[in-house]
Amino acid sequence: MSAVNDTKSQPAVFLLTGIPGLEDVHVWISIPFFLMFITSVLGNSLILFIIKTDPNLHEPMYIFLSMLAATDLGITISTMPTTLGIFWFNSREISHDACFAQLSFILSFSYTESSLLSSMAFDRFVAISHPLRYASILTTPRIAKMGLVSVFRGVGLIFPLPIFLKQYRYCQANILSHSFCLHQEVMTMACSDIRFSIIYGFFLTVSSAGLDLLFILLSYVMILKTVLNIASHAERLKALNTCVSHVCVVLLAYSPVICLSVIYRFVKSSSPFVQNFLGNVSMLIPPMMNPIVYSVKTKPIRARIIRLFIK
Repeated sequence: MSAVNDTKSQPAVFLLTGIPGLEDVHVWISIPFFLMFITSVLGNSLILFIIKTDPNLHEPMYIFLSMLAATDLGITISTMPTTLGIFWFNSREISHDACFAQLSFILSFSYTESSLLSSMAFDRFVAISHPLRYASILTTPRIAKMGLVSVFRGVGLIFPLPIFLKQYRYCQANILSHSFCLHQEVMTMACSDIRFSIIYGFFLTVSSAGLDLLFILLSYVMILKTVLNIASHAERLKALNTCVSHVCVVLLAYSPVICLSVIYRFVKSSSPFVQNFLGNVSMLIPPMMNPIVYSVKTKPIRARIIRLFIK
């Protein structure tokens, strides 16, 4: 009898949230969100088109950039439909299965991007430290394998999560504080024992984003060591300038995610508005800014875009 009561008490859906306290102006708020969505889709699609159609850009750095653009498209398309649905139609309900699928896609693309960023750091290290062996080390088959490993790692690590979440009972408040589903928040809605999910989530963070960030830091330590051994000041600046775009993208990707993780795990009384803001920033800003950063800071990409639109 208690099992029946537990089933009846379990909410059938989660309720997503737009911007707390600003529900009356959601239609107006949707304008910048929609512009960010369009900018992200068009910008990353343009990067993919330019790299695919220009044989001169079929080099390791640009192949990794095209993978990053494809991942950014995946993150944007995974998050924006529910966000715009809330702003335009007040469509807040999302079924458990749809929510678990969304958070799985978001995490898979995010961890794949993290892995790609570490691969791009390795690319910069090889280009600066071993320029004569660059082409022989980062061959096209090797780059393809690195890309596949990034995808398989992202998908493989996340695969158990929706299975765990589906086994839980959700008999507490079912109102989420974001316009999309995040694993850290969804698991706290369960009234079952979630210790395994907490431990596994921590393992995911450390074994993927944590190791990737450590690898990126080590790569740049080695890059700086190499650059400091270059006699010419102009050559030092030229070498470091090739890393500026990647450093900006790394900061855009990791800063809001780290802040959000810290808030969920250690700050119990944080403002819902702050959580909502950081969640939107972590999911929307990097996919929009990455193609802009590379278009501005990478001369071949910038020149190709100018030629494309001046014709």
